[in-house]
Amino acid sequence: MTKVIAFANSSAEPATYRPAPERILAGDPVQTATLHFTSADGRFSAGTWAAERGTWRVVFTESEFCHLLEGVIVVTDEAGTRTTFRAGDAFVSPAGFTGTWEIVEPARKLFAFYE
Repeated sequence: MTKVIAFANSSAEPATYRPAPERILAGDPVQTATLHFTSADGRFSAGTWAAERGTWRVVFTESEFCHLLEGVIVVTDEAGTRTTFRAGDAFVSPAGFTGTWEIVEPARKLFAFYE
């Protein structure tokens, strides 16, 4: 039987990690992700994520939808275009996006990605 997944009732365990050292540009962007759902084929996942202040290079192999719940994030593409997101904002990082993520204020988001 297939059931709806309520994040608030999920028993998923959070995983804490950092970007690879060669990708970190500033700070110590410790991150915590909790995968509340992953599809049977492993291509779609959804969960919650949090990060501390810092900046790192990103290379997205997946398309990710984000809804920022707390904090401030500045996303800069490889052309140098900076976009600031604050609590309440939603955005998509498409597969193939490269650039940087800067956590200006500790952040927390809901996410869903498709690989």
